[in-house]
Amino acid sequence: MGQDLFQGHDYYNIDELLTEEHLLVRDTARNWVKKGISPIIEEYAQKAEFPNQIISGLGEIGGFGPTIPAEYGGAGLDQISYGLIMQEIERGDSGIRSTASVQGSLVMYPIFTFGSEEQKKKYLPKLATGEMMGCFGLTEPNHGSDPGSMITNFKDAGDHYVLNGAKMWISNAPFADIAVVWAKNEEGRVKGLIVERDMEGFTTPETHGKWSLRASATGELVFDNVKVPKENLLPEADGLRGPLSCLSSARYGIAWGVIGVAMDCYDTALRYAQERIQFGKPIAGFQLTQKKLAEMITEITKAQLLAWRLGTLKNENKATPAQISMAKRNNVDMAINIARESRQILGAMGITDEYSIMRHMMNLESVITYEGTHDIHLLITGQDITGIAAFE
Repeated sequence: MGQDLFQGHDYYNIDELLTEEHLLVRDTARNWVKKGISPIIEEYAQKAEFPNQIISGLGEIGGFGPTIPAEYGGAGLDQISYGLIMQEIERGDSGIRSTASVQGSLVMYPIFTFGSEEQKKKYLPKLATGEMMGCFGLTEPNHGSDPGSMITNFKDAGDHYVLNGAKMWISNAPFADIAVVWAKNEEGRVKGLIVERDMEGFTTPETHGKWSLRASATGELVFDNVKVPKENLLPEADGLRGPLSCLSSARYGIAWGVIGVAMDCYDTALRYAQERIQFGKPIAGFQLTQKKLAEMITEITKAQLLAWRLGTLKNENKATPAQISMAKRNNVDMAINIARESRQILGAMGITDEYSIMRHMMNLESVITYEGTHDIHLLITGQDITGIAAFE
């Protein structure tokens, strides 16, 4: 990959709605991506390998739990700053953003929200720097969109719990030091447990053969009579509200993150169209190319405004899960369509790793499915506006 010349796209002057801190946070993350991700990401995607050397850098730019208070090692930033960091990381690669999202929204968030003071002090500072990495165990081999039907369970064995079951499609699993695992107790209530790497009977086989998120490590979580200390139970988590609130935080980050992908694809297509000469002039001068580019920047602008407004609502603790679902579904759909149109502008060059577009396109095929599928998010909106659940 050549030099990363990306500068961002702001057709409606949305930067004027951001604070100086927002801009500093975004530009710090953008510069780190240019230096730390862009030069290596195509190589690691081709190798289907996660670049472990970037973990400390992600911690330094606030990529892990940026909204966690400073007393627990976080950056203490607001929700818009969190979104902007995810936007810049995902502009580099969706798999890298997945690593950060899991760490912040699916591991640190539940420990901070549902954990004991001892758990917060033990885990959060190390998770914030990347000294410790985590993963989130909810999806099972036979239960994805219907997590309430999970079969992973734990039983009280006196001074500890005994955990059995399996989770699948777990980002960070192959190298995670801890896993926040959701399982049913003997009464059938969903609870959260912190499972540590060295606990006997806990294994994390890696998932191979992915054509998407190739630079992200994915695996399974297998629990074979794992003894989990009782102090590792998240005391304030009871029922599906726990894991679903974590997913809302992660979905919010995705709604911002995929804007970065869309901007990167648009930026690549615009530059290429201005330089590619056919029939005696740049292809940017042809009507159909201009139509594609004009539609792209319009959809990016709409997504930026949607994310900014959602971030404002989250800062005021007014954002609903249904509003987050709408933004996740809309913005991912926007990004995947822009990736496909951008690839067409580049023609055959668009499928090579000289450009980022095909990698982004493949990654988005996962992003449009995980953290709630495209269709499930439509049904969440449908339930919200009609009052009738279509998936029960």
